[in-house]
Amino acid sequence: MTRPNILILMVDQLAGTLFPDGPSDFLHTPNLSALAARSTRFANTYAASPLCAPARASFMSGQLPSRTRVYDNAAEFASDIPTYAHHLRNTGYHTCLSGKMHFVGPDQLHGFEERLTTDIYPADFGWTPNYAEPGQRIDWWYHNLGSVTGAGVAAITNQLEYDDEVAFCATNKLYDLSRRADPRPWCLTVSFSHPHDPYVARQNFWDLYEDCAALQPEVAAIPFDRQDPHSQRLMLASDHTAFDITQRDIERSRRAYFANISYVDEKIGELLRVLREGRMQDTIVLFLSDHGDMLGERGLWFKMSFFEGSARVPLMIAAPDLPQGRVDAPVSTLDVAATLCELGGVDMGSMQHWSDGESLVPVACGAGARGPVPMEYAAEGSEAPLVALREDRFKLVLCDLDPPLLYDLEADPHELRNLADDPAHAGILSEMSATMRARWDLQRFDAEVRASQARRLVVYEALRNGTYYPWDYQPLKRASERYMRNHMDLNVLEEEQRFPR
Repeated sequence: MTRPNILILMVDQLAGTLFPDGPSDFLHTPNLSALAARSTRFANTYAASPLCAPARASFMSGQLPSRTRVYDNAAEFASDIPTYAHHLRNTGYHTCLSGKMHFVGPDQLHGFEERLTTDIYPADFGWTPNYAEPGQRIDWWYHNLGSVTGAGVAAITNQLEYDDEVAFCATNKLYDLSRRADPRPWCLTVSFSHPHDPYVARQNFWDLYEDCAALQPEVAAIPFDRQDPHSQRLMLASDHTAFDITQRDIERSRRAYFANISYVDEKIGELLRVLREGRMQDTIVLFLSDHGDMLGERGLWFKMSFFEGSARVPLMIAAPDLPQGRVDAPVSTLDVAATLCELGGVDMGSMQHWSDGESLVPVACGAGARGPVPMEYAAEGSEAPLVALREDRFKLVLCDLDPPLLYDLEADPHELRNLADDPAHAGILSEMSATMRARWDLQRFDAEVRASQARRLVVYEALRNGTYYPWDYQPLKRASERYMRNHMDLNVLEEEQRFPR
């Protein structure tokens, strides 16, 4: 059997609300739009957790944060947790990563045989939140609204520099794979940092959105005293009182965000072009984000909540065995690992006992349905774990500190009416609450998070004293094996490195 090659295209903080069925019409995304036209498009996909490191560990492993113990952006991803990279590699795939995955801990590969770049964020425990100090704001690494007031144009930024490198390395890797010096099937994951804030874009992409009709949120800012308790905590965590956010700030932030989607689209187009040039058009292409961005909706920014803008993400899969079209059934990024394994011919039996995800192949083919979609959050801006469940048209959020939030997403897509106190929905609330209480022991979850934070705070302080050995990934560049060296035959080298020959 011929094993398919797999190209995973991941972006950071791209709201699924902008991908109702592929990219929204106002987005300038010719490459993603073309990919959508040949993909199965999962219109209601949810992140396992609306934060980078927890979401990515769950995407790779198919396990919720309460199982991976990657609760926040400074929690170690344990080396003994299998990922799709392990499963594919174990059955003969070459696995490679270019770009961000926000692994925390000394293992910076997690099944990838090769990693082409370092990460953009630190790999140590420095970003550990502390439930023991509720309301604490750690200024040197917490988000603040300076990303909004500082929105605009630049030729180069930290993130542009990073994503330029990610694309360059991935493009070169695809050319290497085109030459087929390695006969194995491959899985290349390319993970960009954009359109994650800061909301700063290059001029040519900024200019695309001069007359954009979507520069203001659909839901106006909700006053602080009318926000739900978790949203209030997120506003305090982002230091909202220190910033006077104007309509111009909002427009510029959203414009730069949309511009950076177009920037990523251009990079993705370069990669897809190499696939065509390398005669690898039969490669499975999967596109997704780790979580979304509220983009000023309700007066909220960034992620860290279960509202649609933050928790919903795009997911598109172009594969020869999957039909083209839109799937409305709710699914999860937890499902990606199992889906990749099935598409790659990996025996699914070994995954069933540890995975919180389900293969989406039957869902895509109309032969099955996924169960209720679970989500978790236990990081900055929270003081106890929050959990959520999307089941059919309803979403329920529970936290031991807060009243429940129940929304009917068909009747109320902007989540403006909490139905938890509505007698007409008491049955739904009771049934979904029972399902969630059976899945989650919130007191135990809270105790495990607190214990993890306490351990990491001690370890981090200790490891920063004296000689510091960083865990950040150092890409291996074997210069003596590149281009022409005197242990090679120049004629053979020039012939082998040319493609097509």
